[in-house]
Amino acid sequence: MPKTIRVLVLDDHPIQCLRVKRLLEEAGFGTVHTTLDARQALALLQQQEYDLVLVDLHMPEMDGVQFIDALSDMPRAPILAIVSSCSRRLMNSVGLMAKEKGLAVLGTFPKPLDASHVQQICTIISTGQRAGTRFKPEHEPVFERQVLERAIARRELQARFQPRRSLASGKITGAEALVRWNNPSFGLLMPDSFLASITRHRLDRALLFLMLDDAIKAQKHWHALGHRITVSVNLPTGLLDDPELPDHLQQMTARAGLATRDICFELLETERPLSPGQYHMGASRLRLKGFGLAQDDFGMGYSSMYSLISTPFTEMKIDRHFVNGAAADEARGAALVAAVQLGRQLGLEVVAEGVESGRDLEFLRLIGCDSAQGYLISAALELDAFSQLLGCSVPPPFSPPTRAAFPPPCLTSRYDASRETLDD
Repeated sequence: MPKTIRVLVLDDHPIQCLRVKRLLEEAGFGTVHTTLDARQALALLQQQEYDLVLVDLHMPEMDGVQFIDALSDMPRAPILAIVSSCSRRLMNSVGLMAKEKGLAVLGTFPKPLDASHVQQICTIISTGQRAGTRFKPEHEPVFERQVLERAIARRELQARFQPRRSLASGKITGAEALVRWNNPSFGLLMPDSFLASITRHRLDRALLFLMLDDAIKAQKHWHALGHRITVSVNLPTGLLDDPELPDHLQQMTARAGLATRDICFELLETERPLSPGQYHMGASRLRLKGFGLAQDDFGMGYSSMYSLISTPFTEMKIDRHFVNGAAADEARGAALVAAVQLGRQLGLEVVAEGVESGRDLEFLRLIGCDSAQGYLISAALELDAFSQLLGCSVPPPFSPPTRAAFPPPCLTSRYDASRETLDD
């Protein structure tokens, strides 16, 4: 290895820095500097040129993802190598983010770095890839911006919670926060009638924080009743263009005294990210902070398989179009089996959406799906009704379900099913 190559090692563990420095010097690298702080690393990069930077992801103050984002703004950025104890999916996602931002990424390596990894670095030191594509969704507005802003400010838009039931235990293990609009003029409006307007008027961020606030309040209420379940909140991928969004979401959760692991953000797969680099950065930082991350509507969007393996998801939610009628449709059933097996092999929680028949529910149990949600189990409920559902008895894990059993009889008078659409 030429001694002219200058290397900077960024890791908040002093022993790791010294160990990596020794390995690199033994491999023939001429100049190897180390630092424990990302901001100090940026200052060093401003003062002198480096050819290669080895960066960890878990660091205080400024994490590795933020450091890489700042690195991409430099006129002459060095080649990047990611060295971390994070999951391979998370490191791959960060690597993709860096490439989309124009950085040359040498590769990703597990901690602790050893001599064989250093040898790999020596052989591929000059490789890299630069790419970037932008997409822009188009929607036609129906409601005026001022009307929607007023509805958000007055909290006419509220979350209802659709339960997710474990197919092994029969217990409720999660809930998805689904927005409803209690419009003074038109009554209860479903999302299809106003979400396009929300997006077109760029009010997705305000709606996200409103839904998260409702989810946090529900969590605290259920905790007081002795129940701890995960609440999922839909996050439009375009919002990940804001690099500070994960910090704001963490701060909001922490102020409420909740753990980030109790919140899962669902990324709608049918939406194309405005900036792939920002998408991978945002998704990676959400996972670094401990939030769950779900691929929503799996099978219906663009590049489904690639998105699944390149983003550090913790859950895979299979779209209702693959679930509804799968027990009686050979082709649909085969696709559903393959999707469930893929999710489990990747170590993901596999959730079936839009379950409407007992036959389909039993089929999901037989093929090893983890949990399910849909109208057969329950429509989306207001907070009090959902709280009552948590206190109701559940059917035995493998008893043949019937429509009358979901929701339990104790809730039949708590909501009007005729006003709901089939949620998924």
